[in-house]
Parts: sequence; C-alpha cells; structure tokens
Amino acid sequence: MGTIVEVNNLTKNFYSKEGEVKVLDNISFSLEEGEIISLLGPSGSGKSTILNILTNLLKPTSGEVNIKGSIGYMFQKDHLLEWRSIMDNITIGLEIMHKKNDKQSIERIERLLKTYGLWDFRNMYPKELSGGMRQRVALIRTLSVNPDILLLDEPFSALDYQTRLMVNDDVYRIIKNENKSVILVTHDISEAIAMGDKVAVLSKRPSTIKKIYDIDLGLCDDKTPFKCRKVPKFQTYFDILWKELDNNEF
Repeated sequence: MGTIVEVNNLTKNFYSKEGEVKVLDNISFSLEEGEIISLLGPSGSGKSTILNILTNLLKPTSGEVNIKGSIGYMFQKDHLLEWRSIMDNITIGLEIMHKKNDKQSIERIERLLKTYGLWDFRNMYPKELSGGMRQRVALIRTLSVNPDILLLDEPFSALDYQTRLMVNDDVYRIIKNENKSVILVTHDISEAIAMGDKVAVLSKRPSTIKKIYDIDLGLCDDKTPFKCRKVPKFQTYFDILWKELDNNEF
C-alpha cells in the first residue's frame, strides 16, 4: 500500500469585517490506500473545512495537500433530487461528465445496485425509501464515477440511532468491497473507532491534531462496525479518546 493523501502543515484563516479567524493550525496527516481515517473533533473544529480544501472548494492559507487519485464527496444530507428516480439520481454525476451513455460506467452502477440490494428500487423515487436506503443510494451515487478516495462528511448524523448502526455496517461493507480509501469526518467517538483504521483527534478552534491513534481491535477479516462495538478493547479506545477530547469540547 502507498500513501494516497498527504496533508502537510495545513493552515486556514477566514477574514470578515470583524477581523481574521484562524480555523486550522498546522494540520498534518496521511491516508494510505484502502485505509479509513476518522477525523474526530467537536463541532466547529474545522473538520469540514479540511474536506473542502481537499476538494479545492477552499484554498489553504498555507501548507500543502498531495492527492494521488480522484475524489468522491458524500455530504451529511443525501441531497437526492425528489423528482428523479433512484437510477437517475445515481447517474447524475455521469450526466455532468457527459458519460451518461458510457457502457462501462452504467455496467458498474448496475453491479453496485444489484450487489447492495437496491436494484429492485431503481425506478422508485427518494420519498419512497427509508433514511438508511437513501444513504446507500447517496453512497452509490458517489461511487458511480469510480473515485479512488471517498470523503464522508458526517454521513450518518441525520439518522436515528438504530438505523445509524445498520447503515454504518452497510457503508463499511461497500467501502471495503470496493477497496476505497476514506476520510470520515465525525464528532461521534464510537463511530470514529468502529469505522476507522486510524483516528485523528482534533482540538477546538483553531484546530490542531492532538494525536493520531491506530485502531487495533483484534478482529480479523469479518470486521464490521457493529462487531467492533462489542470488543472489550473498544471501550478502552473510547475512554482514551474521551479524555483526549477533554470531556468539555462538545
């Protein structure tokens, strides 16, 4: 495996009538191929700002980002278009790229729909699906253009707790089966541990990375986020990360 994303000394300041606000302060981390890194931090700590810089939606004040591969961005809300069918929602990225009729891309989307239980729903509309299924559709839409790297910006936060646990497993399985490298933004400690191979802990604004933890729960190839939560070492990591966040940063 090689390094697919490298972030070095990233700093971001915003400017307004009130003056200068530093949001990110010397952020550095890397992502290896096939790896999931969780960016864990309190609300307002600049986690989404990091993702926006990675996608060139924002320019850093200083520092550099090196990315080897293409990026897919999955947002907190599914942003499905209610007047379009599930298939038409998923293929919207291909339309934008003028690849709607690309045979290889369509075959890949059909395979994803069949593999992950959405084929029978392809002609339905978003309002006919549950919240969990909508998130699966949103992920497959992100995968439709076959990105190397997925950026997930708190994609489960709008779901109720039970659905969230189920969708964690669904999304994790899809990510691993499709061999994608992932940066997951979350403020949920349990989610960061269950999903991530590494957890980078961010401080309050101006955000720095306090520490990066390698997560080793001793599970083998059948690892799922739900199983992770049942392992004794899970609570050990939870306690460490809770203390790292000082308990009062949320």
